[in-house]
Amino acid sequence: MSEPVVPQPDPAVQTAAAERLAGLATPAGALGRLGELGVWVSAVQGTCPPRPLDDVRLVIFAGDHGVAQHGVSAYPPAITGAMVRSFVAGKAGVSALAAAHDVAVRVLDIAVDDDLEGVPADVGAHKVRRGSGAIHLEDALTPEQTAAALEVGRTVAREEIAAGAQLLISGDMGIGNTTPASAMVAAALGLPATEVTGRGTGVDDAALAHKLSVVQQALDRAGDRLADPVETLTAVASADLAATVGFLLEAVESRVPVLLDGLMSVACALSAERIAPGARAWFAAGHRSTEPAQSLALEKLGLAPVLDLGLRLGEGSGAVAAVPVLRSAVALLRDVALLADLLPPAEA
Repeated sequence: MSEPVVPQPDPAVQTAAAERLAGLATPAGALGRLGELGVWVSAVQGTCPPRPLDDVRLVIFAGDHGVAQHGVSAYPPAITGAMVRSFVAGKAGVSALAAAHDVAVRVLDIAVDDDLEGVPADVGAHKVRRGSGAIHLEDALTPEQTAAALEVGRTVAREEIAAGAQLLISGDMGIGNTTPASAMVAAALGLPATEVTGRGTGVDDAALAHKLSVVQQALDRAGDRLADPVETLTAVASADLAATVGFLLEAVESRVPVLLDGLMSVACALSAERIAPGARAWFAAGHRSTEPAQSLALEKLGLAPVLDLGLRLGEGSGAVAAVPVLRSAVALLRDVALLADLLPPAEA
C-alpha cells in the first residue's frame, strides 16, 4: 500500500506569521506558547494574520471493547451506551465545556454493544459492528471492518468540513478503550506493555497488573503484524479507534487542523502519522492525560500539550477546554498593534 501524499502547511505563511509575532508591540517572547500557537494556526490556515476560530467541531466516536468483559476497567460496559444517551441529551462533562466554549458536538455509535433504542437514527448511521474483539484473545476487527471504519471516519470528517469546520476535535467514549489505545501506542513505538499501560478509569493495583497482562498478551498475539499500521488497527484497536484514524487522515488531507485530546485521540494521531508520515504538522495537543502512553505518543509526535490539568475524562474534554487558549492565541496575533506602526517615522 502506497503512503498517502500529505500536504504541509505553507512555509511562507509560517515565516510571515513568525515575523508578525516578532513585530508585535510586546516584549520579545512575552507571549510564550500563545505566540507559538498563533503562528501554528496561521500556518495551517494558510493565511497571516490568522482567521478567528469561529467554527470548532467535536465528533465523539463511541464503541464497546471486548476487553471490558475481562476486568480492565473500573466501570461496566453498559456505561458506554448510557453515556451516548448523555451526549445526545447534552448532559455529559464535555457537553458542559462545549456549551461554554461554543464548540459543536456530534456523537456517533461506531461499535456500541447496544441497539440504543430511542436515540436519533443519525447517531447510529455509521455503525460498523456491535463491540470489538477482546484483543488479547482475538483480533479487534476483520480487515473488511477496519477498512469500513477508516472510511466512516473519512466520511464524517468530509461532512464536518463541508459544514464549515475550521478546527476539528476527535472525542471518544467506550469502557475499556484505554487498553486497545495503549496497545496501539506500544505497537507504534516498539514498547512493552509495562511502559505504556496506565490506570484508565482509575483501577486499583491488582486490576492494573491484570490490564498490563492483557495489553502484553495482545501485543504478543499480534506479533509481526504490528509493523503494519493498518494491520495494527485490525489486530489490537477497535472500530471506533479505526474510525478516528480515518477522521484524522481526512482532516489532514483536506488541510483542516485538529486539536487532539487524551490517550485515544493521540494514539489515533500516532497511527495516522504511521500511515501518512507528515500528518503531525496538522495536529496540536489539547492537554496532557494522566495515561503514560499519551505522553510517550506526544513525545514521538513532537507535540507539547496546551493544558496539563490532570484530566482523564476523555470524551474530547481536554481539547475542548483548550479551545479558548487557541482563540486567545489567534486574537493576539491578529489584533495586537505592530511596534513599527506605533513608532514615529524615522527622520530622513
